[in-house]
Amino acid sequence: MRHKPAPKRNIAPDPKYKSVLVARLINRIMTEGKKTTAQRVVYGAFNIIKEKTKADPLAIFEQAVSNAAPQVEVKSRRIGGANYQVPREVRGERRITLALRWIVDAARGKKGKSMGEKLAEELTLAAKKEGSAVKKREDTHKMAEANRAFAHFAW
Repeated sequence: MRHKPAPKRNIAPDPKYKSVLVARLINRIMTEGKKTTAQRVVYGAFNIIKEKTKADPLAIFEQAVSNAAPQVEVKSRRIGGANYQVPREVRGERRITLALRWIVDAARGKKGKSMGEKLAEELTLAAKKEGSAVKKREDTHKMAEANRAFAHFAW
């Protein structure tokens, strides 16, 4: 590496729930720097969750993130002219990042509803261990399991 790694930026908690995790979700949804629009989408989704499930939306959101977060992933490693998919354990920070990314991508992939409704639906499904984000996690785990023979190539 030519430079030292960039310093970790501390994310301020969101104004309504005082949660850094919710702030990270807002930042993940935000496009073109429109943070208030992203906040409106996330808080709208939380309101929909509250109406439909009659439960604390923050708890459902945290459950959804933990259900969608992967334990292992595969990384490509070139050894002797061949590329191997080497299974690796996922660090804590990256687990949450991947979970949020998969949840938001799954919500964006749905058709026909507003983003708030799609996000609320994906969060409730992920909290129940269903939905596209959890399926993505299962596929990642299956891929790591299938390539367990190459685990000795881990660096």
